Amino acid sequence: MPRNCIRETSPKENEIFLWKMDPPNKERRSPENGPSSARPCCSSLKMFLVALSFAYFAKALSGSYMKSTITQLERRFDIPSYLIGVIDGSFEIGNLLVIAFVSYFGAKLHRPKIIAIGCLLMSLGTFLIALPHFIIGRRVSCFKGSHGSSCEHESRLSMWIYVFLGNILRGIGETPVQPLGISYIDDHALEENAAFYIGCVQTISVIGPVFGYLLGSVCAKIYVDIGFVNMESISITPGDARWVGAWWLGYLIAGLITLLSAVPFWFLPKSLPLPERQLAKYSPERTSFIKDSPLLEHKYQADEPANFLEMAKDFLPTLRSLLGNPVYSLYLCITIIQFNSLIGMVTYKPKYIEQHYGQSASKANFLMGVINIPAVALGMFSGGVIMKKSKLSIMGAAKFALGTSLLGYFLSLFFFAMGCENASVAGITRSYNGTESLYKEDKYLLASCNTICDCPRRNWDPVCGENGLTYISPCLAGCRTSHGSGMDTVFEQCSCVAVGNHTASAGQCSNRDSCHRVFPYFLALSVITSFIISLGGTPGYMLLIRCIRPQLKSLALGFHTLTTRTLAGIPAPIYFGAIIDTTCLKWGQKKCGGRGACRIYNTTAYRIAYLGLTLGLRTASFFLCFLGLVVLRRHVRQQERNTLANGGTGAAAGELQALRKEENNSCNSDQCTQTADYDPERETRL
Repeated sequence: MPRNCIRETSPKENEIFLWKMDPPNKERRSPENGPSSARPCCSSLKMFLVALSFAYFAKALSGSYMKSTITQLERRFDIPSYLIGVIDGSFEIGNLLVIAFVSYFGAKLHRPKIIAIGCLLMSLGTFLIALPHFIIGRRVSCFKGSHGSSCEHESRLSMWIYVFLGNILRGIGETPVQPLGISYIDDHALEENAAFYIGCVQTISVIGPVFGYLLGSVCAKIYVDIGFVNMESISITPGDARWVGAWWLGYLIAGLITLLSAVPFWFLPKSLPLPERQLAKYSPERTSFIKDSPLLEHKYQADEPANFLEMAKDFLPTLRSLLGNPVYSLYLCITIIQFNSLIGMVTYKPKYIEQHYGQSASKANFLMGVINIPAVALGMFSGGVIMKKSKLSIMGAAKFALGTSLLGYFLSLFFFAMGCENASVAGITRSYNGTESLYKEDKYLLASCNTICDCPRRNWDPVCGENGLTYISPCLAGCRTSHGSGMDTVFEQCSCVAVGNHTASAGQCSNRDSCHRVFPYFLALSVITSFIISLGGTPGYMLLIRCIRPQLKSLALGFHTLTTRTLAGIPAPIYFGAIIDTTCLKWGQKKCGGRGACRIYNTTAYRIAYLGLTLGLRTASFFLCFLGLVVLRRHVRQQERNTLANGGTGAAAGELQALRKEENNSCNSDQCTQTADYDPERETRL
């Protein structure tokens, strides 16, 4: 054994070893810290739980706020959905750059301080995202009588690259929070409490999006240039396809909250001492947090200075050992597919609510925050409580997670039946007489009632005629005069509006009654399915932790995050956005030429593409789920046989939670001394 893993034992350490062999009663004094030794440990662990929960809250708030501003950024920078997907996926690109190194090397260094540095980087990235607003200047294309900005002004819109770079920096900063934070809890908490603590932290992380979407709802109601323009001169409402809210304001608030979350971690210790009451319940590998592996020649202690060169040499063998676990590899494949479905669905759900059910961005974000997200939080918390109360084994956790996922999947199929008709837009979805259904762009925009007007066909300045039809512009409605200003503008003598007084008002018509009737049912089903699916979140996460050896936890969590974000977080928003773009019926036009943001979608095609892709990916994942259950069952039985062959203990038993419990119950002092891999030096280091 290498010298760095062996050191002479002191009388005090020998006393601990003898205490391990003959556990005292609860009132016995600690050999190191006296009768109150448990209190500092528990207090520090609780402080870490609070700090980590706040960090999870901050990163979840800023991440969900990014999701809530998807349509605002799309309109502000006049870009299509697939490019918004690239911006959204840049967060995962930041993770990809550093997560493998942070997860591997960070586990051997001062984890709380590394998390603090990450929070600082997240804050800086969030502030950087808001920077373009202060550089681009005022948005002038939505004032009554304005003819749009100059080409020089429009060329500056390429500054969306700052949003891209800021999101990358957010991704880099978020990297250490999850793998190092979760592994820190699992190392220092009682085994039966670890699942509950992790469930609580993840529940807080789901509460963050509630405030993120609510912040997005508030900012979406405020005009982007609030304080610099006269709001009475604005001719559009928050429900208009051209409306841009104060997207930048929320990023300033989120950045400040993230900055505050970094403070507590600077005052937390590198590791926590384990109280006597806990030592008797843990295996030597877990209490000392030893980074050892049967495939590795060197072993390390968490409290000794790390040798980066030796750790670097051990990285590939350790990774090879991790991927050689068939349960972990299958779990990885399943979550990659399911995360593609989840990330694509969540990214564009507010946009789906806006476009399909005719809701404003502010209302869509509000509903996501107060209805959908709390259901997810309650489901994840309930899943952690169920696992703790029921004391689910690793097989029980896997079956529970699969069962809830299947039930939520079958309920989600009803979303296909909750359709909504297209908006009635003359020349695009309806003929000018309102009878024929069309799905063309430009070809049918001209009619006998507006031919003589020589109207531009690419401008989007909708008006609502008395006949209930929306016209792309007052000119295409055949209107000759107008009076009023801003949102109170009324257009008169509209030759294409062949009813009443031949008038039209500013803005798109909102007469999709069937959409308003089916929308509450959509919300109710969305809440139910979100709750059911999230019930399996915590048990599934604990399955990831318990299917591997304790010394590989940090690397396993980090590599899992790396692969899911690389193969799901980056591509999913892009190809979801590209497929959504194919359902666009009318594209906006940039002032200097080129295609801008989409103004109106074919809602039927949008629903089929969005829901079909989401549920199709989940269907594919279930085939691997059933295969994973078979492999897991064989793996558990093999470990049980290994445990019995080793007299009820051994490193193999430490891989699975159920077998760990069996090991703790069956391993006494006589049996432990007979174990093939028993190492007295390891015992005395406790």
